[in-house]
Amino acid sequence: MSNFEQFQFDFYQSNYTIDDQEERYNSYGSNENLCGSRKSQAGKQPPASAFAPPGMLRSSQSYTGQILQPTYSPDTLSHLSYADGFDEEPPLLEELGINFEHIWQKTLTVLNPMKPADGSIMNETDLTGPMVFCLALGATLLLAGKVHFGYVYGMSAIGCLAMHALLNLMSVPGVSHGCVASVLGYCLLPMVILSSSAVIFSLQGIPGTLLTLFIIGWCSLSASKIFTSALGMEGQQLLIAYPCALLYGLFALLTVF
Repeated sequence: MSNFEQFQFDFYQSNYTIDDQEERYNSYGSNENLCGSRKSQAGKQPPASAFAPPGMLRSSQSYTGQILQPTYSPDTLSHLSYADGFDEEPPLLEELGINFEHIWQKTLTVLNPMKPADGSIMNETDLTGPMVFCLALGATLLLAGKVHFGYVYGMSAIGCLAMHALLNLMSVPGVSHGCVASVLGYCLLPMVILSSSAVIFSLQGIPGTLLTLFIIGWCSLSASKIFTSALGMEGQQLLIAYPCALLYGLFALLTVF
């Protein structure tokens, strides 16, 4: 039994004393005093309104608007004004690159081969007029009983690629695909006149042959004039007119036969 009592005494023995308990109680009270002093200092801090601008407080307190109808002051209206209005935006046609004045000038230049061409306007990649003239050529051929839309588009694409390669070899500054397609497309306008004539009478006689040769010369002369003025190729108009005449001769064959 003595061993059991000794073991029980050792098992329940602890270093905890009353003095430690009093020391911990005193430290806990000092922490509470520290927290109380911090709370008193926080209560002495100035309110949040001291840092807010007076205009904000005045506007929040003196609100006189209604629901969905807020009140605006002149200061807020000045901030809501936009620098760029809808009146200063460019028209939709100008954003798309469609300029009817330039289209009309190019059309007049093609219709009058003796008129000097403006190189700055002719160097633009405007495809609105060429698309219209290609559709008009196909429509007039359709009225004559010839469905050649695919031939018109195919020969136009191949002709543009061939002329682009030739003009880049002959000119120093070079030319873009869009400029070549624009010039060749505008010069299709006399060919539209020839296809319109084929609706009225046959072009397989002598008068039709003479009219066809005249139209081919008209188209090639207009195209070569525009290319020489846009690329600065003075003295080379005849060299450019020959391949143009070959290209427009294919369109004339579609129209006549």
